Amino acid sequence: MPDRDVLHSDINCCYAQIECQARPELRGKPVVVGGDEEARHGIVLAKNLIAKRAGVKTAMALWEARKACPGLVVVPPDYRLYMDVSRRAREIYYDYTDRVEPFGPDEAWLDVTGTRRCLGLSPAEIAREVSERMVAELGISVSVGVSWNKIFAKFGSDYKKPDAVTVITRENYREVVWQAPVRDLLYVGPATERKLHSSGIDTIGQLACASDELLRNRLGKMGFVLRGFARGQDATEVKPYDRDAADVMREIKSYGNGLTAPRDICDPQSAKAYVWMLAESVAQRMREGRARARTVSVGARAADDLCTRSRQCKLPVATDVTLEVARAAWGLLRELEPLDASHPLRGIHVRASDLEPADADLQASLFDPLPRRTEMRELDASVDDLRRRYGNKCVVWGAQLVDEGAASVDAKADNTVHPVSFFHS
Repeated sequence: MPDRDVLHSDINCCYAQIECQARPELRGKPVVVGGDEEARHGIVLAKNLIAKRAGVKTAMALWEARKACPGLVVVPPDYRLYMDVSRRAREIYYDYTDRVEPFGPDEAWLDVTGTRRCLGLSPAEIAREVSERMVAELGISVSVGVSWNKIFAKFGSDYKKPDAVTVITRENYREVVWQAPVRDLLYVGPATERKLHSSGIDTIGQLACASDELLRNRLGKMGFVLRGFARGQDATEVKPYDRDAADVMREIKSYGNGLTAPRDICDPQSAKAYVWMLAESVAQRMREGRARARTVSVGARAADDLCTRSRQCKLPVATDVTLEVARAAWGLLRELEPLDASHPLRGIHVRASDLEPADADLQASLFDPLPRRTEMRELDASVDDLRRRYGNKCVVWGAQLVDEGAASVDAKADNTVHPVSFFHS
């Protein structure tokens, strides 16, 4: 079977670069996009190249970043702007192929196997043209990797930055990929890197040659997956891009939302305010996604040691009703935590999973208050319609108003949907 032609395009320093492009007064200065320090989200979300060269790192506390880089400019995130640029970038990609798979707002794979002959361009020439158009039309630079598989294409986009095209072939991958640190391979995180280092594996080439026994003992099944990646044996497809949905078609496994509270949560009233706010956001997103959930889970992060505990429960009937999701989540949190000043919480997370389509038949029950559920769904539909027209804060549950911090948060608008795992397929 002939090799595929896969590109991976990565917007360099995405959020920070977009801010500098949109605000000319920031150009030439060290810039980071940072969280709200008053809300205890004061970390670096993204940095431009000037800040990076000064020693600023992603996830660094802003006070540390300022210490490392005097004169640092910190700007708040504008996710609507970033999503708009991401959408416009995908429109450029779509001019070259209908097989575009986003991997977060700043990255995307493109399979140009079937179109390069029509265009009369090599994959490397397509990559350069994409790069040039991004600069000309959006004012944004990208790094593009080209290879016969998705893993090596992504490695190529990371290999040289900024604004570079790297081609990885069957003839050069041993010299380019195998000499690189093992942490440069997709899905080798710090913990995996430490395990591999303790076994004498520090480069991607060494991982590619590792024995079955070593991988089985150190990493289990994932070890064989990573060795396949290191050998360029990834055969996963680039998923088609649906322009109407502005995303790839893929199955959603769960809906979740969480936050770090502006101040420690030390009483049941404040805890309930946050839980209901998060549960409402989750239920609203389920209704938009035409899904219902059979399982609700809650996570609570302690303020003293930052450890997270969680609990989940099965619902009698799958639901997308705000009141039912909120009641289930609140009951779980009360079982999980004392909710007093001696056990303060820093953050809470609510998730709905075990999904089914919203139009699936419901199993009737003598104990299931179906008329009441119908009324609650009609209420949710009316509230959803108001929020679409006037914003998410036009109607709020009374439980949210007892805590000033919860009342000021728009959980749904502030929620960031992270890229679906590479392993979704």
